[in-house]
Amino acid sequence: MTTVYDFSATQINGKTVPLSDYKGKVLLIVNTASACGFTPQFAGLEALHQSHGGKGLAVLGFPCNQFGSQDPGSNDEISSFCQLNYGVSFPMMGKIDVNGKNADPLYQWLCDEAPGLLGLKSIKWNFTKFLVGKDGQVIKRYAPTDKPESLAKDIEAALAA
Repeated sequence: MTTVYDFSATQINGKTVPLSDYKGKVLLIVNTASACGFTPQFAGLEALHQSHGGKGLAVLGFPCNQFGSQDPGSNDEISSFCQLNYGVSFPMMGKIDVNGKNADPLYQWLCDEAPGLLGLKSIKWNFTKFLVGKDGQVIKRYAPTDKPESLAKDIEAALAA
């Protein structure tokens, strides 16, 4: 059986990290953008990281420029933007594609494990979120409109499991 721990990601600084480094943690994986109507969700994601990180939550941000070209900057520019504007201290990964033939394998798996509305296996927009349990399996997919603070109960349940 495939789990999130079978994948690796490239951090925004270019270093590859095996997701097995997060074994035993609850993950909130989010495709992000710096110039989107949902960009203020960075503040809510950081708040979850601050309030639940010590309890075993890891928020992982994956910048993506596939939706309205809303994250055109370089990885360095994206990193600076997130830190300066939202104080982001949770791990940000390098920019990836989440849909199409060049979609990152992690996102292909996430979409297969938790299809969206009407069973669609693609990402609809920036700030689609996936909650992954300590066992490395996807628990739930959340829409871009779902605010990070609204996920707290599900995150707490996953941390308690």
